[in-house]
Amino acid sequence: MPDWKIRRAPTIQSELEVPGDKSISHPAVILAAMSNGPCVIRGFLQSEDCLRTVAAMRSLGIPIDIADETTLVVHGKRRAFTEPQNDIDCGNSGTTMRLLAGLLAGQPFKSRLVGDESLSKRPMKRVIEPLVQMGATVRAEGDSVRPPLVIEGGKLKPMHYISPVASAQVKGAVLLAGMFAHGRTSVTEPNQSRDHTERMLEYFLVRPQISDLTVSIHGGLTPESRDFTVPGDISSAAFWMIAAAAQPRSRLLVKNVGLNETRTGVLAVLLRMGATVHEVIETEDAEPMGTIEVRGARLKGTNIEGKEIPNVIDELPVLAVAGALAQGQTTVANASELRVKETDRLAAIATNLRAMGAQVGETEDGLEIFGGLPLQGARVDSFGDHRIAMAFAIAGMFAEGETTVTNTDCVNTSYPGFYQTLEKILKEPPGPQTPVVTSLPT
Repeated sequence: MPDWKIRRAPTIQSELEVPGDKSISHPAVILAAMSNGPCVIRGFLQSEDCLRTVAAMRSLGIPIDIADETTLVVHGKRRAFTEPQNDIDCGNSGTTMRLLAGLLAGQPFKSRLVGDESLSKRPMKRVIEPLVQMGATVRAEGDSVRPPLVIEGGKLKPMHYISPVASAQVKGAVLLAGMFAHGRTSVTEPNQSRDHTERMLEYFLVRPQISDLTVSIHGGLTPESRDFTVPGDISSAAFWMIAAAAQPRSRLLVKNVGLNETRTGVLAVLLRMGATVHEVIETEDAEPMGTIEVRGARLKGTNIEGKEIPNVIDELPVLAVAGALAQGQTTVANASELRVKETDRLAAIATNLRAMGAQVGETEDGLEIFGGLPLQGARVDSFGDHRIAMAFAIAGMFAEGETTVTNTDCVNTSYPGFYQTLEKILKEPPGPQTPVVTSLPT
């Protein structure tokens, strides 16, 4: 994909929809594959990451038809999988690798999960430990418990796992493994993480039990085949919401977006920063879905820390950009998780904000951003991280001069149409000050 070249934007007056939720698309395919018949999944995000999960299920013997660009038909085979003939390539998708580790831990065969250079640097100890405690043999071939992963599944025993971190991926992996254990498997987290897996288990009539921060499941149950609709991804919408929130007189309407309360922390942060935000839930089945309206204002700094972090972990790169545009100091703390994403996101954010003229302090687990200084156009790198690329495209909308974002191919892992939406927003409304966004040759 060509580099992005972005000029300053005036105001946003736009309505849009965002692609399907990445965090929901993955488990939807896996649970549909475990079900007792065909399931139609609408709104599925056909990004590189999610298609890795589709390919993985196919390699395990599950027929999956792609009906159109947002619809899959998954032919469930009652929790019966076949041994893969080759390594399962997870690409850049940590979600694919961690959830599959849980699924494969309960299978009577050996499998090997591999990934690209970036995924091969990501830690897997947190998901390996509970699976080993349940009786699976899981070995990391990379240094410091990193991929590839070799999994020799088999008969699992149930357990109550006390997770040291709030992680939806760890929780999902343990619950998937628990579906193949004999008895009750529970996961307790220190804070609430995303609850998509629990909601989806309920929707597919597996009936998890939930008590405060503990989720339990009984093994041996087969999901009931049901059609499912994936809502728009609020993490993808966050880029446009912050672009509107930071511009007085801007107005943005995002339709058909997921409004799960474990994902809407970004709205609470924007309210604290002074934006006007309204949300309306219009449908609520497996996942609540509706409309978000954002009106821009002069933002002020805020603190983002503690129990709030799991709820905004994916939005922190663009929230850091909002902090640079706000008046006063914005502090991010308790976010060491960002150091082990596709890149060290804390270091990447600090590097790029400084390149654009912002004053930023980097701590072990967060950032101190001293907002209010005018941003200057600069050449910034994505560091191979889709959320860094998109966050600094938004920063470029507020900078004097031109901003070039390089190494943008990574955006296809989560939001293939981001650049086209960027162009659309920046061209509305037309006029003599309409900003210009073009592709540069690589």
